Amino acid sequence: MMHKENMEETFFGMATIGEKGQAVVPAKAREKMNLKKGDKLMVFSFDDDLLIFSKMDGLEKFASHLSDKLKDINDIINKGNK
Repeated sequence: MMHKENMEETFFGMATIGEKGQAVVPAKAREKMNLKKGDKLMVFSFDDDLLIFSKMDGLEKFASHLSDKLKDINDIINKGNK
């Protein structure tokens, strides 16, 4: 479960897709991630409803974090099935 403090640190607002298919990254996200004009981001999709933007050097960190969260979720599910 995500605490309110964590939500405030990680939810930056909404992005709108423009006519040319471009999305604007909210200013707070650009500031926190130190994104500058011309920076390259990797773009991934999972299924049809999840899109992830990642700096190259952040991908390993994200994968590790996701793995930890999935382990926590599996632990909760397994405890509930006992």
